[in-house]
Amino acid sequence: MEIASHNLVEGINEALSKKVGAQRYNIWFKNSTRMVIEDSYLKVGVPNLFVGGWLETHFSQALHDSVKEATGSSLKVIFTIDPELFGGQRRRQLDSQAQSVARATTPSERRRLHKTPPPANLRLRLDTFVIGPSNQLAYNAARTVVAEPRSHYNPLFIHGGCGLGKTHLLQGICNAVGQIRPHTQIAYVSGEEFTNQFVLALKVGKLDAFRHRFRQMDLLVIDDIHFLASKKATQEEFLHTFNAIDTAGRQVVMASDAHPKMIGQLSEQLVNRFISGMVVKIEPPDFETRCRILRQRARDMEKDIPDPAIEYIAENLCANVRELEGALLKVVAYASLSRTAISLSMAREALEEHINKTDPIVHLSDIEAAVTTFFGITPADVHSSRKTRTISLARSVAMYLARKHTSMSFPEIGRFMGNKNHATVILACRKIDDLLRNAPKSVVWDTPAGRRDMNIATLLSKLESALNH
Repeated sequence: MEIASHNLVEGINEALSKKVGAQRYNIWFKNSTRMVIEDSYLKVGVPNLFVGGWLETHFSQALHDSVKEATGSSLKVIFTIDPELFGGQRRRQLDSQAQSVARATTPSERRRLHKTPPPANLRLRLDTFVIGPSNQLAYNAARTVVAEPRSHYNPLFIHGGCGLGKTHLLQGICNAVGQIRPHTQIAYVSGEEFTNQFVLALKVGKLDAFRHRFRQMDLLVIDDIHFLASKKATQEEFLHTFNAIDTAGRQVVMASDAHPKMIGQLSEQLVNRFISGMVVKIEPPDFETRCRILRQRARDMEKDIPDPAIEYIAENLCANVRELEGALLKVVAYASLSRTAISLSMAREALEEHINKTDPIVHLSDIEAAVTTFFGITPADVHSSRKTRTISLARSVAMYLARKHTSMSFPEIGRFMGNKNHATVILACRKIDDLLRNAPKSVVWDTPAGRRDMNIATLLSKLESALNH
């Protein structure tokens, strides 16, 4: 059985390499993923949330097609953090990932990778969203937008860490509005897709068509709006688009990893527009909500999982929903392979190593996401060997916060942030400590609008307030 599964995974990788090309396969999949077929799922292990999110956004269709070609069936694809992978990437590969992210705004990349899915194809719905104290306000705001064609929440801006349900709410709004008011003109895109389509329209001289498409929408939904950071022309275009929709009394909904004021290299005009509506944060789910999420996922998988096992998973994995789902899948697969019923003792055995290794990595991912969003760069930049003023400062701040707020060692932090030497982490922490103790205490970094400076203590305070503890 294991040999057959291994052969199927090899077949999936071969098909995937052909579909995306050897170069992109080497950059994003080789050494960055570990695929395992468990039960009726293909589990794709990734080194961190950034890589997982990028693969899910850009290569989801290629993965599904490769699975179908290699196995003859449509396995569900799920992305999970694999702690053993985060130290396996080499500098050249990390630099290539950063370059790939930077090139993703070119028209050729857009034509190959970014096709705007019609709202009818969005799979997440509000009636499957598990509600708790951490997300109740965001859910109520989403329901208000659905119920009222001209809600007072314009824009509705939802922010929170990775894997907490922002995309679920956005897709749920689109699906619910489409069902209640089927003639509503709806556009659902990511900030990256909006940027790519704008760049392409400029390139081919079809800016009027681009503007007509977006500005005539009754409901414009933008996920990962922080992608507009550092893109001055795109920000200006989006501001005009937003104003046109708002003036016409129509609705804009957005989601981001950070509060508008915490998104680096975002124009003051856009920040002011974003905070003029309803800004609501989704927090990590509490224990009871995590239990309900796990029970719902178990029902979806048609698996009978006893409450003690559910509660054990919920107690030990509390950062985000994706990690909960990954742990549940691991327990189900473990039970299937060992041909035993799921129990508390079995769940402990199946997840012992996973829980010990995963918990600090998730927290470091939160730190990295907050820092890179603030400086208007990507995690790929931090992982690379680039040493521009902005990237070096962001990397040092992330390492300092990781050392302060996690139990990870210097070598573990270095491996997570692109296989950096532990000495690099030590020097980064000393650098920030020195800035906090001695004058001058301001730090400087570059933005498209020029250099920006801020007191280091103020900067760290802003970032720490954005982290979930």
